[in-house]
Amino acid sequence: MSGGEQPLSRLDALRFARRVVAQQAARQLALIDRWIADEEQRQAERRRGQERRPEPAQWLIQYGLNRSNVDAVHTGDCWAAAKSGRCRPATRQQAIDALLQHVPACVHCRPDTALGLLE
Repeated sequence: MSGGEQPLSRLDALRFARRVVAQQAARQLALIDRWIADEEQRQAERRRGQERRPEPAQWLIQYGLNRSNVDAVHTGDCWAAAKSGRCRPATRQQAIDALLQHVPACVHCRPDTALGLLE
């Protein structure tokens, strides 16, 4: 020991250890607080996205591979329409007009029945 320094007492060592632990805990709490803020931001963005999402279409018209001919009419929640990937939203009147022009109704969701029409 130089310059008249006294060795740390057990009490001084414990106080030093407590300060170190308090600093580490403060850093960890700040990190967790940042994670919480980030997650709250993500949830708020997700909520805003869901609120802004347009209502799903009630009726769909399925187009052929060349996108010019109409292949079928579906209800908006038809699983077969979602699987085809070639459907576009349609109004109720467009769906009725397509069915009246002999566009086939989907055999799975039966839009002709839902619209009150029979083939």
